[in-house]
Amino acid sequence: MATRVKCPRCEAEVIWGPQSKWRPFCSERCKLMDLGAWANEEYRVAGQPGDPTLIEEDPRRS
Repeated sequence: MATRVKCPRCEAEVIWGPQSKWRPFCSERCKLMDLGAWANEEYRVAGQPGDPTLIEEDPRRS
């Protein structure tokens, strides 16, 4: 039996498997709409912002 999930954008039912080209989305349209929402900062990651002084420099960039 195939696993079914809901599209995170429109909640349409999607079969989770290799035949689902846009998984977890139902279509390219929903995938691009979700990407656009991230790009427009419509989504937020919960929690406090990190302390930028704790980020180590990448030694390859020196």
